Amino acid sequence: MASIPIRTTVIGSYPFPGWLEFASGHLDQFGPADIEEMQEDAVIAAIHDQVAAGLDVITDGEQTRLDFNLSFYGFIRGIKPNFSQTRKWGPPAHDQRGKHEIVGELTAPNGLGVVEEFARLKRLAPEGPTLKASIPGPYTLSGRLLPNNQYRNRFAITEALIPIVRDEIEALMKAGCTELTVDEPSMSCYAYKEDTKKFVDIFNRTVEPVTDQCRLSTHLCFGNYKGRAVGYRKITPMFPDFLEMNVDEIHLEMANREFKEIELIEEIGKRKEVAIGIVDVKSYYIESVEDIIERIKLCLRYISPDKLSIAPDCGLSQTARWAAKKKLTHMVLGAMETRKQL
Repeated sequence: MASIPIRTTVIGSYPFPGWLEFASGHLDQFGPADIEEMQEDAVIAAIHDQVAAGLDVITDGEQTRLDFNLSFYGFIRGIKPNFSQTRKWGPPAHDQRGKHEIVGELTAPNGLGVVEEFARLKRLAPEGPTLKASIPGPYTLSGRLLPNNQYRNRFAITEALIPIVRDEIEALMKAGCTELTVDEPSMSCYAYKEDTKKFVDIFNRTVEPVTDQCRLSTHLCFGNYKGRAVGYRKITPMFPDFLEMNVDEIHLEMANREFKEIELIEEIGKRKEVAIGIVDVKSYYIESVEDIIERIKLCLRYISPDKLSIAPDCGLSQTARWAAKKKLTHMVLGAMETRKQL
């Protein structure tokens, strides 16, 4: 169980500082030493904001990743990158992004870079907060790769990626990681029309080497590219099958959906800990401390405080930094006040 009642945590990503946004689009103007310095400075900024907010659990903000998924493809051999947009006008959304070709066997002999990210976080973070690493699961990671004769569909691509992700999370444990989120939003987006038992099998085979070796969680949401969802936004289709995922904690997007289906956490809480998305990363309404307290109390109708963590709905990368800081600060203050009332 969680060592802190109503633990405050984050999913993984945090807004880039404005200068990093600019630099990431003009990397050809910087040398390797410049880029390394920028990455470290950005992680320092992300750590600062999270620590200032008072979070119990922090990440590196995924500041060295240009995109939740796409940055990982740079570590995988057998891919021909395609960064063109399929649609350049109109509302920015998931359908603008091109997919990459597979031109050979999918391998990652040097890993996916998450171990190096975690080592940097350990070096730069202060004593106190728990340090969490995050990595996309193989089904989500397969989403922007085109099938070919060797890998004939998305599930075949996923099978090729399972050992790559598995090796990375094993290496993370050896590097001293004690808390890990394996993000599988694609599973939650497509649970309404795919075989959920198959999803669970994929997930459990991926995390098998680290099961019971760390605090393991998964993040289930409905997409947040440019602040837009992509999936069918109901959690009912995921359960009860997703209860068989070998994780300690399941994170659910709730605030953006006005806490629809919140009663389902009662059943989830009988077998897992639950992290609830308590602030909406897609909205610029800044939840007040009173809002947070009210929402936590709603959750406590269905689950005990020692099994509850609170977090933003999704990663904060698509939210302006000023708003992210306020949302996190109010989230922590609300949790602290509710703990006093227990």
